[in-house]
Amino acid sequence: MAASALLTVCVLCAATLRTGFGLHTVSAIYGETIDIPCGRGQEKLDGLLFGKWKYEQPDENAVFVATRSAVKNRTSFDDVPEYNGRLDLSENYTLSISNARITDEKRFVCMLITGENVFEVPTLVRVFKPPSKPEIINQPTFMETGKLNIVGDCVSKDSYPDANITWYRNGQVLLPIDGVVSIEWSKERNSTSGLHNIRSSLQYMSTKNDIDARFSCAVTYYMPNGMALMESDPVIFDIYYPTEKVTIHVQSPKKTIKEGDNITLKCIGNGNPPPQEFLFYLPGQEEGIRSSSAYLINDIKRNATGDYKCSLLNKVMIASTMVTVHYLDLSLTPSGDITKQIGDSLSVSCIPSASKNVSVTWMKVSVIPFYGRHKHLLCTQI
Repeated sequence: MAASALLTVCVLCAATLRTGFGLHTVSAIYGETIDIPCGRGQEKLDGLLFGKWKYEQPDENAVFVATRSAVKNRTSFDDVPEYNGRLDLSENYTLSISNARITDEKRFVCMLITGENVFEVPTLVRVFKPPSKPEIINQPTFMETGKLNIVGDCVSKDSYPDANITWYRNGQVLLPIDGVVSIEWSKERNSTSGLHNIRSSLQYMSTKNDIDARFSCAVTYYMPNGMALMESDPVIFDIYYPTEKVTIHVQSPKKTIKEGDNITLKCIGNGNPPPQEFLFYLPGQEEGIRSSSAYLINDIKRNATGDYKCSLLNKVMIASTMVTVHYLDLSLTPSGDITKQIGDSLSVSCIPSASKNVSVTWMKVSVIPFYGRHKHLLCTQI
């Protein structure tokens, strides 16, 4: 009874009897097992009676968690709710804590008690938890040039200690620039688990150079061996930009447009998305005709030759193209059936009317109607 009381007194008075071995640090991964060696507990101490483990609270009060008797080779664990069923104490007095939690980040002390002294070996436990893979959420369906666009929120969850987020464009770090790049960060800590959630929002002034640009974010966080980095999947946005130029061209099934053909005028703007409606101006008309990007003209006439134009609905950026409608008329004088006696003279003229210069050739053909052979004169275009 006296010996037991003496040991209790020795443990409680360890502050005056301890021999320090320096502060060790043990790093552990969240959810895994923490192994805390007892320093000289790895060596044989003469006269060792038992070893005890405790941890220190913020108010510096100690909470004992485990004891191992060197004499009886028996281990006992104190009734500490947060460690019930999670502790193991080996023969060399290494304390193992399963399923590491953030709350295990404490200063643990191994006490080795001999008949003459109490040796204390303090160890600082650090717990690390890698975050979830960062993800870009709240993405827009497109970004517009000339304005700050919301790129999205980069979210990474459940890290410890807290982490940091960096934004990238085509692998290059994006830094805040007034009016061009705006980045905001926010962090929150789960009061139950102690894990950190981090979020970063990016606004970006896009240009046409951002077509096919890859935006991504990465989270940097602490691990036992130093800093680590994890990247999100990249995202590519459709870039909207205004039309800077319009063009017009003629769609026709034939290379040369002839009177009576059907043609389509096609107006195209180089913006994204391309404009869907235009104003079409026919030759000699000042007022435009509102239409889709295709304007159909059926059975085009020879007097439709001229300059065709199109523009945006705001009447800027006018494009034009020349349309020539080709035609050919032949006038034979005299015409019809003419009867002449053998030896008589006949003056015949063939006058062409055409959209371009033509040459005329004459042909004489024979036909044999039921009442005799006749001669016919034909003129045709070469």
